[in-house]
Amino acid sequence: MRYVSTRGQARALDFEGVLLAGLATDGGLYVPARWPLLSRRAIKGLRGRPYAELAATVLQPYLGKHLSADAFHAILAETYAGFDHPAVAPLVQLGPNDWVMELFHGPTLAFKDMAMQVLGRLLDQALARRGRRATILGATSGDTGAAAVDAFRGREAIDVFMLHPEGRISPVQRRQMTTVADANIHNIAIQGTFDDCQALVKTLFQEPDLRRDLSLAAVNSINWARVMLQIAYYVHAAVALGAPDRTVSFSVPTGNFGDIYAGYAAARMGLPIQALIAATNRNDILARFFQNGEYARGEVMPTISPSMDIQVASNFERYVYDRVGRAPDRVRELMAAFGAAGSFVLPSNQETLFTGFQVGEDETRAEIARTRAETGWLADPHTAVGLAAARARRGDPAVPMVTLSTAHPAKFAEAVTQACGVRPELPARYMGLMDRPERCVTLPNDAAVLRDHLLSQSRLGRARKAA
Repeated sequence: MRYVSTRGQARALDFEGVLLAGLATDGGLYVPARWPLLSRRAIKGLRGRPYAELAATVLQPYLGKHLSADAFHAILAETYAGFDHPAVAPLVQLGPNDWVMELFHGPTLAFKDMAMQVLGRLLDQALARRGRRATILGATSGDTGAAAVDAFRGREAIDVFMLHPEGRISPVQRRQMTTVADANIHNIAIQGTFDDCQALVKTLFQEPDLRRDLSLAAVNSINWARVMLQIAYYVHAAVALGAPDRTVSFSVPTGNFGDIYAGYAAARMGLPIQALIAATNRNDILARFFQNGEYARGEVMPTISPSMDIQVASNFERYVYDRVGRAPDRVRELMAAFGAAGSFVLPSNQETLFTGFQVGEDETRAEIARTRAETGWLADPHTAVGLAAARARRGDPAVPMVTLSTAHPAKFAEAVTQACGVRPELPARYMGLMDRPERCVTLPNDAAVLRDHLLSQSRLGRARKAA
């Protein structure tokens, strides 16, 4: 399996290459040169398989010769054995043909654990094989950071620098990062929005000398491995609900487009998906695109679903690449237009798989209350956005609708309590979290300041300065 850049000016890489590279050197994102296919027979053969085994079978073609099937399955089995639910990603029925898939049973209580815990092991092994160190630079709107900190804490060959927008994530999300005492973890609050954090990361990744000197690596969903690992739970849910003999629809709380893009990848592999609903909060750039074809940046507005407070969805470029016939010159043209004017247009009538829907703050609160009152199930605000969009965009009632539940409600306890009067409690492992000391520095939205911080605080930066 080879991977190519969406912008066509970086060399093709194998799986280990894209695992270590993250962002392509031309500023593009890596995608498979071809989509591996799942036949109907292969999909049927996945029925009843444990999650780790199913994931290993579905994803092995993406690895090429990087890992044997047995070695990959062993990594997945070890990872998911540490989750709190034996099904790993259990389905919970809320209505006659309506389901939620709980993706928050990992160590940091969010769907990011499904991929990040595996990514930590894969990256650690790849660095060990090459005798290298790496400096991870990432941006988080809340959950990616906590998942990365947990996955990479204490690893001898890796330093982690995680950016978050100051004051724009929940207290639990922040403290899951800032209370980790391991010396290789560095938390940075940026005076700006998540889009500012994401732009800083991309800027530094495009500085060749810095990228080489610090051996920069990415764990945001710009890293193909993150998206790839999320494909498995779409297959898991669809098979459990009757695929390939039945089609399935998914409603996905959407900010950076990585999670829902994994569903698109599953569909390209042959999974029978009828619809993918891009469910957004007030930061609705994606919902607007799938309604009218215009991808237009707006002002980032704070909401009670902060992990979706994004107006520049970094993974969207991967989708654009396919929409324009995998023509990298066209992708470069469109992304240049977006950088200059903040918008571009693609014909909306060519899209049949995706639909979009925006859910406001009052509607989100009402959905939390309604779901609790009617089913007894407690949704966090992001999941509530997905549930509201699923009801609004519900198609054929005979087609199962699965809403991805992306976070434990206790991560957003204040919003949930205000919405329905029930305060969700953190699992026992997080008791005392709010009393632990924090480690975090605050920096301005300035690439030069961030660069200096990385060079002075990373082990690779200090070693090069001493040399």
